[in-house]
Amino acid sequence: MNIRGNENKKSLYIYIVILIIITIINSLLSRFAMVTWQIAPGVSGLYFAVAFMIAFTLWFGVWGAIAAYIGCFIGAGTGLPPDVNAYWSLADLWQVLIPLVAFKTFGADTGLKTKRDFLIFLVFGVVLNNLVGAGWGASTLALGGIVSWNNAPGIFAGWLIPNIIVTIVITPLLLRYITPQIKKSGLYVRNYWI
Repeated sequence: MNIRGNENKKSLYIYIVILIIITIINSLLSRFAMVTWQIAPGVSGLYFAVAFMIAFTLWFGVWGAIAAYIGCFIGAGTGLPPDVNAYWSLADLWQVLIPLVAFKTFGADTGLKTKRDFLIFLVFGVVLNNLVGAGWGASTLALGGIVSWNNAPGIFAGWLIPNIIVTIVITPLLLRYITPQIKKSGLYVRNYWI
């Protein structure tokens, strides 16, 4: 009997269930959990989903990143044409992959145990990732003809600043206080997939 093969099947099953659950959560948060003042189609004031998407990805690796993309596509992108939504939703993917790669590359603890861990989070999980996400989102809306290029800088700023606020306020609390429970549960992804 191949015990290792059964463990891998069990792990895959568990992570597929996690993927489905956090995709549903991300979709609902992307659609309904926001302070609304619409900046552009699909872009709204305070986008609380981003804070949870980052935490989910740091806890569950690429499973969380996939859930972030699908959650954005289903939740936030419902007012966009499907073809534009397909590449516009990559903004949320970049916003979660950047901190994931940084945490894995620099060996940072997702529980933010040290000043170094928190600094890595600030640089890659608050500033750089949101700069890339806002830039991608504003640019792809203009490329897709949803808004004019003249509106892109305002959309960029209206995306970036609220995302930084939401991320700096919510995500550290999630990481600091929930990461230990996720690690104890055995569901925490230490690498990218397992």
